[in-house]
Amino acid sequence: MNDRQTFDSRKLSVFCGLLISAILLFAARRSFAEPTSQAVSAYNSYVTAVESRLFAQHQSHDAFLAGEVLSPQKAIRLRSGEPSIERVETSASAEFSGALLHHWRGTAFAPGATAADFERLLRDFNAYPQRFSPQILQARVLSQHGDHLLASMRVRQRHVLTVVLDTTYDVTFGRRDAHDGYSTSRSVAIYEIDSAGTINERALNSTEEHGFLWRLNTYWTYEERDGGLYIQVESVSLSRSIPSAFNWAVRPFVSSVPRESLEFTLRSACEAVRK
Repeated sequence: MNDRQTFDSRKLSVFCGLLISAILLFAARRSFAEPTSQAVSAYNSYVTAVESRLFAQHQSHDAFLAGEVLSPQKAIRLRSGEPSIERVETSASAEFSGALLHHWRGTAFAPGATAADFERLLRDFNAYPQRFSPQILQARVLSQHGDHLLASMRVRQRHVLTVVLDTTYDVTFGRRDAHDGYSTSRSVAIYEIDSAGTINERALNSTEEHGFLWRLNTYWTYEERDGGLYIQVESVSLSRSIPSAFNWAVRPFVSSVPRESLEFTLRSACEAVRK
């Protein structure tokens, strides 16, 4: 590619980025500022089904992790250092009640790591800004009672637009034995922050928010086997829908955000536990 073609390609990339940004902001203002009661009910029902399945998994000695991910072929790829990221296809993945449901699962293998190593990593919220930089800016535990805690995090997402969110999560930890464990993290509050890090910083109110993220639940499952630790994470999130007129430009962008965020989190966690 010559210099002229490179320049034109960059101009096209910048133009597409600005176009998507404008569409996202315009579409957000024309969408619901908050999820409808129908969307929240549908999300809660979906999450209940996911957690029931995970509960059964975590009681099983043969299928502690999602079985389809740990097929012999995929297990070999995982042990070679190639993580698996996949969308969990369900009938509820379609748009409903002015919202979009996103469900992704990622699995990786950390040679030599143990379940105890990984649980310590998950519990050490103060270290999240270092381990999950630049996505997590701040993190701390607000209260803790045994395996149950309340934690807050400030997160930053950069996908054409830069979005900063203050989030609070209800987190529980569990284990079947010394060689495996799991955790559940449910969002209880998510606020979009305007002008983050400046003197004009403020949380947007319900009529100003863009609805980039309304709900987010994260489920970790980890098991020692084959000389290391299999780590699996599932994220179930709810965001605003996109008006049909903008589907062609915006839906691929919106759909990519949960996947890329999950993959970043999984890779960062594996890197941290290896160290």
